[in-house]
Amino acid sequence: MMKKLLLCCLVISGWTAQAQNRKVWTLRECVDYALQNNLTVKTSLINAETSKVNLDQSKFQMLPSVSGSGSFGYNWGRNIDPTTNLFVTDRINSLNFNANSSLLLFNGFRLYNFYKQSNVDNEAAAEDFIKAKNDVILNVITLYITIVFNKELLNNAQSQLATTTQQLERTKILAQAGSVPRGNVLDLEAQQASNELNLITNENAVNLSILRLKQALQIPASQAMDIEVPVMDADDGTISETADEIYSRAIELMPEIRSAKLKLQSSLYAYKANRGGYFPRLSIGGNLFTNYSSARDIITPLTPDGYSRSEQLKDNLAKSASLQLQIPIFNGYQTRASVKRSYFNTQQAEINLTSAENTLRQSVETSYNDAVASSKTYQSALKLVNAREEAFRMSKQRFDNGAVNFVEYQTAENSLFQAKSDLVRAKYDFIFKKKVLDFYQGKPIEF
Repeated sequence: MMKKLLLCCLVISGWTAQAQNRKVWTLRECVDYALQNNLTVKTSLINAETSKVNLDQSKFQMLPSVSGSGSFGYNWGRNIDPTTNLFVTDRINSLNFNANSSLLLFNGFRLYNFYKQSNVDNEAAAEDFIKAKNDVILNVITLYITIVFNKELLNNAQSQLATTTQQLERTKILAQAGSVPRGNVLDLEAQQASNELNLITNENAVNLSILRLKQALQIPASQAMDIEVPVMDADDGTISETADEIYSRAIELMPEIRSAKLKLQSSLYAYKANRGGYFPRLSIGGNLFTNYSSARDIITPLTPDGYSRSEQLKDNLAKSASLQLQIPIFNGYQTRASVKRSYFNTQQAEINLTSAENTLRQSVETSYNDAVASSKTYQSALKLVNAREEAFRMSKQRFDNGAVNFVEYQTAENSLFQAKSDLVRAKYDFIFKKKVLDFYQGKPIEF
């Protein structure tokens, strides 16, 4: 007896420890974790950061370019003095310094249009990043609601099993007293076994839906996990907005539409920039140069004096400025081909925008019709459950009094269980589809 008691204590302790180690996740925690770890979101973020770098580069390309160089040389034997251009036979060390700068004055506004293109590309990348996050959020919410739905089905299965077990115990007492036939007990035992099988099926459904959420969050399957079951109310099960009203809001809010519009603008700026290749290119430049040689001396009327490094660098300083004009005449069809390609890219961007708008409209219309149908299904399921509950109550009362056989009682019980399961399915189906409509309107998805 003591061994059995000790074993029970160990089992209960194990269950308690497992429950304590299992983290209970809220919907917000699941969404935040997914956004931080999802690879698609990370890739989209990298693309957005890269577009910022491209924007900075296109901005600074419009500024003057400045460069400098310097060199040191050491020569021996017969060499040319770089400062006098005369042959000398000596050990010579020399220094050279050069600095130049150039500024593009005009090139058909190519740099300006490339900058505008980079700017809208940066905005489009930001919208694509939002779209990637929205996709992850919707996926997590779908998986989360599926778990809640399966958990409620599991609760219904547990309630049905508890009801059958209670009825079985009562029928056993009545059978022992001779009030009901022994066959009723056997029928209820079979029904109890069927309820237990249904319970196991629902438990497996809960575990599978939790596994899918783990996979979406990239959590190891071996890690214990459970979710917080929020109170989800279907309200009155109605939809107040029309499909056109929802679409008119969605087309202004959805990042995929804003991204498509920005990409169309980007293609237009690219087209303008490539057309700038037909225009002349005008630039201005400047240059500074100086050098020093250890072989160079200052010749005085009597004797040569040493020529210091600082004096040579100062005296040898040369300055220049230039204005360059390049007129494109023929460059192997490159400019014309670039213009044509950018023109076709613009047409494709227009098609992509129209396609995105059509896809959004179809998605909104489909989601709206699904939500309306789900609302009607939910209302019908409510009425059916009320009717089945009353029918089961009457059947149970008559079965207890021996007025109906077990088959009729079992039919009423199974019908009630199926009606409750259908109600749960209709409820969460409507809740999710209503949340999708809220998402299209920019409303926060909360429970």
